[in-house]
Amino acid sequence: MNNTLTIEAMHSPEFLERLLRVCRHRGFAIVTINATTKQQVTHIELTVSSDREIALLTKQLDKVIGILKVTLSASNEDIKASA
Repeated sequence: MNNTLTIEAMHSPEFLERLLRVCRHRGFAIVTINATTKQQVTHIELTVSSDREIALLTKQLDKVIGILKVTLSASNEDIKASA
C-alpha cells in the first residue's frame, strides 16, 4: 500500500540520510520524494510503499533529530474511500 507523508525538518546535510535509513529499517520502500528548502526548513513530500502499517514509520520519524512535523497526507485507503 502506498502512503504519502508531508515532513517538515530543519535543513541539515545529514537529515536526508537519516530519513532514508529510518524508512529502510522499518521496511518501507520509497516510491517518490520531493523536497524544497526555504529559510532553513526543508519541506518533503514522501510517498512510501509497504504492507506494514504506516504508524510504524511515522512514530519513528517523529523521533528523528531535526524533524519538526510529520503528517500523513494520503494513503491508498483514503483515495479509494473518496472514489
